[in-house]
Amino acid sequence: MPDLLTKKERKELLKIARETVVDYVTNRKVPAVTSTSPGLNLHSGCFVTIKEKGELRGCIGNFVSDQPLYLLVQEMAVSAATSDPRFYPMKPEDLADFSLDISVLSPLKKADSVEEIKVGIHGIFIVKGSYRGVLLPQVATEYGWNRDQFLQHTCIKAGLPKDAWQGECDIYIFSAQVFGE
Repeated sequence: MPDLLTKKERKELLKIARETVVDYVTNRKVPAVTSTSPGLNLHSGCFVTIKEKGELRGCIGNFVSDQPLYLLVQEMAVSAATSDPRFYPMKPEDLADFSLDISVLSPLKKADSVEEIKVGIHGIFIVKGSYRGVLLPQVATEYGWNRDQFLQHTCIKAGLPKDAWQGECDIYIFSAQVFGE
């Protein structure tokens, strides 16, 4: 995915996300923010990932947005800090050692074949009935997975058997501009 955001815009988004997490966890308030920066006003999906002491602490995102990117980043930062069902909501003491990654997403594209999936380039969104699972492009790289392993883990995350991707399900791919602190 070509870089949608400049270095300055990436830095500004990370600052917005960090201030939002700190303010929300400390005071239950989302700071008022505005931006005239073109990249920050894109209507693009994003995920915000929080790590604490290097370990995953929360990751929430949305594939589409009807609001500017910087506002979606704020919303996803609050959700990653307080609403990821895998973790308890962050408390002020959790703010001592956390870092942020932001993934700005391309639009979803339905894959005609799993052969289209390029590990390290594409993220996967699997849908089967009411089951849904998503893994960002960087996850496969971080764990050293090949395509089959990436598909299996996305199925598991969706609550499906690991080989469900070989049957009747919809597989969508996307790319992301990923940056962090």
